[in-house]
Parts: sequence; structure tokens; C-alpha cells
Amino acid sequence: MKRQLVATLLAVPLAGAVLTAAPANAEPPDITVDSVLINRPSVAVAGLNTVPVTITVKGSITDGDPSRTDTPLYADLKRSGSVPANIDYLWSDSLKMVSGNETNAVWQGKVNVPSTANGSLKITGLNIGTFDPASGSNIPPTPVNGPAIQVTGVHQPKFTAAPTPSIAKPGTAVTIRWQVTDSDTKKPYGTRLRVIVADDNGCVERVGGAGSVLTDTNGVILNKTVSDDAIHCLLIPGSQAPIGGTSILLRHPGVVTAVPSRTSAPVGTIVPVNGVVKVAPLYCPVNLQRLYGATAWRTVSTVKTDSRKRYTLKAQPAYKGRIPYRVQFPTCSNYVTAVSPTFWIIGT
Repeated sequence: MKRQLVATLLAVPLAGAVLTAAPANAEPPDITVDSVLINRPSVAVAGLNTVPVTITVKGSITDGDPSRTDTPLYADLKRSGSVPANIDYLWSDSLKMVSGNETNAVWQGKVNVPSTANGSLKITGLNIGTFDPASGSNIPPTPVNGPAIQVTGVHQPKFTAAPTPSIAKPGTAVTIRWQVTDSDTKKPYGTRLRVIVADDNGCVERVGGAGSVLTDTNGVILNKTVSDDAIHCLLIPGSQAPIGGTSILLRHPGVVTAVPSRTSAPVGTIVPVNGVVKVAPLYCPVNLQRLYGATAWRTVSTVKTDSRKRYTLKAQPAYKGRIPYRVQFPTCSNYVTAVSPTFWIIGT
């Protein structure tokens, strides 16, 4: 199971935390936790800096081996707060076993708190082993009702992405202009910044800084790519997971066809209109529209496309004469609004 791309941080005062009791008939936890301590009740962080907070865990591993004295842990941390932040989750660095063994141990390590975790941070789980951003873990963490601290983040980074062209057919060339600026001053930080520019799985698997590049002094980097349906992202690398970033889906033009089953029908008769939405996701809505007056297109019925991106709408001539219709594909996911060529059904 992939790790969530955007992360959170936590820091805590020197206070104990005990495991939340497991429900009846639940699998036993992987770790028995006696206490979770942290050395700072609050931190203030500016810009792209981070502040280390030490985490100390006392406990044991279920069915632990007394001969093992080097088994690491890492902590899950979750952010909350009334003001939205750039990340919601974070993972600590490795917590090393500093005394004892798997049956009775003390683990210690740090979490590097960034400004983008502005708010309250709480340790919510502990994991055996080392953090793996590429694959995560199929074993859920041992839940912990851990301590929490307040993070005051100032001069947090703001991320923007501007593709050119803004709408492009799949397979065509696109240049994405990424920029990182100071959200307080609205200006660049004035130095070259190390970032990760990646696509799709690379947005998750290269979170530790591998493949990172430098922006210019305006915080800008240009990424030439091909228009597709992959996620494209810019991330500020952290020690375990990104300390911030943004992602986009490139926008494509929608394409919709429409063919009435009959070109004339008695007034009030239902006339099926069949078509297909090309290159868009499955199950997108389509609207049958009729022209009122000279310019007013009004929706008269709506359906969703099927598993083959096909649809059938029902037209119903309301009067005698030549009635203009079209099918509209409204924006769906990253495919933008399109309309079919106009067709006419003669009411008889």
C-alpha cells in the first residue's frame, strides 16, 4: 500500500502516552508501549528549515527476541488545526534501540518538524522496521495515543504550477513552470532551492531526495514533459517524506460524438441519440442540449457514459419543424468541456 504523498509532523512535551486498548477479538499489537516521550512541547519553524524533536519510546515487541538489540522503529505523526497546512502526515526518522532488547527496550530518534506542519501534531502510531516510502507496509501500525505539540510555522512555502499550453491533447509537448515562494512576503526566497520534480509513482518513491534538482533564485524550475494522465509533482524533500509540495493533472480537451437514431419523428416521440466520449475517464456525465431562441442552449436530459465510454440520450421533438440539438461533455476530471457538432431532428 503506497504511503500518502503529503505528510505531517509532530512534537510533544515530556509526557507519557499509552496504547489505545485493542477491541475484543482484534489481532494483538506488534508493539507493547509503556510510554512515548518527546523533549519539546512546542516549536517555531521558519521557511524551509526544520526543527528536530526527540522521541523516546519504552516498550517491547510482541513475541520479541531477547538476542535482538538493534531492531528500529519509526513513528507515524498526524497534523490537525483550524488553518489548512501543506502537509497532514509525517514519519519520524528511525528510532534506534538505545538500551535493552526486543522484550524490554528504549528506542530514541527524532522527527524533523517543518513550517508546513503549522498546527497541532500528534504521534498516532508506531511501526517496526525502517520507513519505506516506495511500498509502505501491509502491516498497520500499532496505534498510540501519543503526546502532541503546537507547531508555529512562518514564511511557509507556497507552491504553484502553470502548464503551457494550459490545455493540451494527450501525447503533445507541455512545459510546466513550477515556482516556490514565501507565503508571507509573496516573494521568492532569493536562493536556489533543492526540489524533486517527478511523475506518477516518482511522486511517492523519491521522497527522500533522490533525483532532486535546483530551482533558479526565483524559485522557478521548468519541466518539459508530455501531456498525459499521470500525476506531475514538485516536492521539497525531507529526511523521510516531503516537507511540502504540490501536484497537478494536465488538462486535456474533451471530445464527444453524437448521432440521432432518426432525423425526423412525430412530435413527442422519443429519439435515441447515441455517441461516445473519447479519451476521457469512464462514467462521465453527458448532457443533451436543445437550442432555445438564437443562442440559448439548455440541457434537456443527462446520463453517464458506460464502461466503453458510450452513452444513449433521449431527444423528444417538442414542436413541428427543424430542431437543433447537441451533446455537451462537461468538464470531468482533467478533461475539459466539449460539445458535439450540432444536429437537427425534424418534428413532424
